[in-house]
Formats: sequence, C-alpha cells, structure tokens
Amino acid sequence: MSDYRIGEVAVTLGMSVDTLRYYERIGLVPDVSRTESGIRRYDGDDLARLRFIKRAQMMNFSLSEIGALLEFRRNPGRSKKYARELAMAKLEEIDERLRSLEDLRKELGRLVRSCPMVRDGCAIISGIENQGSAASRPRLRRKP
Repeated sequence: MSDYRIGEVAVTLGMSVDTLRYYERIGLVPDVSRTESGIRRYDGDDLARLRFIKRAQMMNFSLSEIGALLEFRRNPGRSKKYARELAMAKLEEIDERLRSLEDLRKELGRLVRSCPMVRDGCAIISGIENQGSAASRPRLRRKP
C-alpha cells in the first residue's frame, strides 16, 4: 500500500499542511499513522476521505455538516435519509443565496447604469452608502 507524507498530500489535494493537521485535530480525519520518528503517513483511504471533505466544502457544507456526512459515509444505506435531509437543507440555503445574489446583481446594475446620469457625486458610492433606499438615490440630470 502506498503512503504519502503530509507535504505530498497537501500539494496533491491543494490543501495546506496546517489544514491537514487541523482536520486531524478536530477529528474529521482519524489519527493518521506515523513513522517511528513521528512523520505522518497518509494512505489511499486517508486521501479519499480528504477528497470527500474538500468536495463537500466546495458544495458549501460546514465542517460540522461534513463531520455528519463522514459518519453517514460509513453506512450509506442506513444513513440515506439523513444525508438527503442535510443535502436538501444545503440546497435551500444555496437557492436563497442565489436569490440574494440576483437581487444584488440587479441593484448594482442599476447603480452602474445610473452613473453617467448623476450630476454631482457618484451614484455607486451613494447607492452603497445609503443601501440603495429610494430617498437616498442621487439626483439624475436631465438631458437637454
């Protein structure tokens, strides 16, 4: 069985050595085997677990949620219901964030479009400063 040093794992997975140590410290990764001199040695199972963690983070699961998913991973058949519930909750969070981002996109687009029409000041700075309220919008100049 191949084993890898912590630096090799960090480079391979695009994680920092500190992150790998942290995951071990908080229990996301079980105690990694060590050589007699104390050097961490990761095997294929460790790498698979770390890839799982990284992918789950990309899906915006928190470390706590990832811990639960890792538990579910041990017995996926029995945990299917719970994994699905967790994933559905995460999907709802993402949908809400997308709605919020779309609102922000629209607001920023309005500020950018209004920029050339502002007589004094800056529509963008004003809009951000005043959180886009109608009363705080900069005055637009009328074209002759």
